[in-house]
Amino acid sequence: MTRYPRDMTGHGANPPAANWPNGAKIAVQIVLNYEEGGENNVLHGDAASEAFLSEITGAQPWVGQRHWNMETIYEYGARAGFWRLHRLLGDLPLTVYGVATALARAPEQVKAMQSAGWEIASHGLKWVEHKEMPEDEERAQIAEAIRLHSEVTGTAPRGWYTGRCSMNTNRLAAETGQFAYLADSYADDLPYWEQFDGRDQLIVPYTMDCNDMRFAIQAGFTNGAQFESYLIDSFDQLYAEGEEGAPKMLSIGLHCRLAGRPGRAAALRRAIAYMKSHEGVWFATRLQIAEHWACVHPPEAFERPSEMTRDRFVEAYGGVFEHSPWIAKGAHALELGRTHDTATGVHQTLARIFRSASEDSRLDVLKAHPDLAGKLASAKRLTAESSAEQASVGLDALTDDERATFTKLNNAYTARFGFPFIIAVRDNTKASIMEAFKRRVENDRDTEFSEACAQVERIAELRLIEKFAT
Repeated sequence: MTRYPRDMTGHGANPPAANWPNGAKIAVQIVLNYEEGGENNVLHGDAASEAFLSEITGAQPWVGQRHWNMETIYEYGARAGFWRLHRLLGDLPLTVYGVATALARAPEQVKAMQSAGWEIASHGLKWVEHKEMPEDEERAQIAEAIRLHSEVTGTAPRGWYTGRCSMNTNRLAAETGQFAYLADSYADDLPYWEQFDGRDQLIVPYTMDCNDMRFAIQAGFTNGAQFESYLIDSFDQLYAEGEEGAPKMLSIGLHCRLAGRPGRAAALRRAIAYMKSHEGVWFATRLQIAEHWACVHPPEAFERPSEMTRDRFVEAYGGVFEHSPWIAKGAHALELGRTHDTATGVHQTLARIFRSASEDSRLDVLKAHPDLAGKLASAKRLTAESSAEQASVGLDALTDDERATFTKLNNAYTARFGFPFIIAVRDNTKASIMEAFKRRVENDRDTEFSEACAQVERIAELRLIEKFAT
């Protein structure tokens, strides 16, 4: 049994209504990353200098050495960039991703963050790479980050974002039970719930596109106008979706040493002014968004098909294809994952087994279906699903003439093709069923076999939609 750990469906085609406060059409969430003083540096006990997100093109770590240019670029963020952005954004709700060791080296900046009412979330203990860090070491660093953050700011962090994370990061952060949200995800425009070892954990996704980091990479922004234009285009698209009834969240990521530079700050000022000029814009911290989402959309417990045992899966879905539990048994052995935990997902797996079966096996499935309004219906020996489907269009209450017509057509059809007439009753009316019956009985055998198989798949799909709705 293979299970795929990624969720490729998420909220799907019809995301939940965000219901932002006061009917807002969009939630705008600004993050200021405070990393200066927490970056790689031999002064901090690291093996080499920092090489990430700076003005130095193609920067490389200097092993065992301090890097004066790199250090002073980071110092600019603390000494000048932070204060410029604080003046620009101080009247807005904002979340700081604070590296704990950087916050400990920034008493004036921390006081200013708190005076502005900004949320200070944890950005880890140090601004370093975690992808190869042993699990126990990363767990210990998370604990130390929480401890130091609490010591420096006076309160424990409620949000977590590592950034340069490992495959263990979210699970390790969730296991602390500390956080209202985690942000190491770029997977959606809305918050969503994950489970880690049975614990429900809210994820509030972050962004790498509406992010000033693109000034520090080759495929990024080269001037403030590009940054401004991209922020405004992103805002306009999401605002329009909100006006159409599907509000989303716009995340904007900033760094003191990047957006804090004058030319970039000017572009940011213009973009923020544009957003403020619109009605129905909720500027919020990530914690405010998380608390809102947890209240309006708490986690919903349901039995996930991808986590069922084979016996339970067959019990739940073995009758979806009429009297053919072998299809569900085969589906359970496929590579299932969270993306299959929907009616469409389960249907795809079942249909794959049906489609790949031999013609004789598919013929057996066709033969397992009852005649419409036939002898089994009269004897009340249909499956519960078939009984409900036939009753939905009145096939359980035919006149004598209608019953005689159906009997005649059933006999002619079965004699011609060797299997009963099959149609997705819930897609039809009594009249359209009768019309299809008369039309399809004239088909050649191959055409009708294909049509009958397609109808079997559609019946299964409708049954699954009904199951998942309840």
